Amino acid sequence: MQKVFVYGTLRAGEINDIGEAAVRHGIGAPTLLGHTTVRGHLYDFGPYPGFVRDETGVPVHGDVYAIEAELIAVLDEIEEVYPGVEGLFIAEDVSLEVDGVATTCRFYPVSKQAVKGLPEIRSGDWVVYRRSREN
Repeated sequence: MQKVFVYGTLRAGEINDIGEAAVRHGIGAPTLLGHTTVRGHLYDFGPYPGFVRDETGVPVHGDVYAIEAELIAVLDEIEEVYPGVEGLFIAEDVSLEVDGVATTCRFYPVSKQAVKGLPEIRSGDWVVYRRSREN
C-alpha cells in the first residue's frame, strides 16, 4: 500500500473522487487514514485547484489515503503526470502528520509559475471554496 494526500478534485465527493476512480479501474477501494493540512497556497484554476507548497503559507486541507500501488497510475493519468513530460501538475512526496503520526505521502502540486495571476483560495479548503462559489 502507498499513501497519497489529496486536496482538490480527488477528494471524496468531488469530480475526480479517488474512491470512484479506483472502482472504475477495478482497483481496491482506498482507505481513508485521516484529514490533515499541509502549509502552502491554494489557487483557483476554475474547475480545479492548484497547490504550491510553502511553509509560510496557510494550512491547506486534504485527506490522506492508503491506496493500492496500481491506483498511482490512475491518479497520474487524472493529473496528467507522465514521465519525461512537463505538465501543470507534478508528483512529489510530502511529509505530514495524520492524527499525530508522521508519514510520507505522494501528492500533486503545481509550480509557482503556473499560478501567476490566479486568485488564491485563502481558506486553504477547496471543497468549502467550491461550494461557496455555487451559492
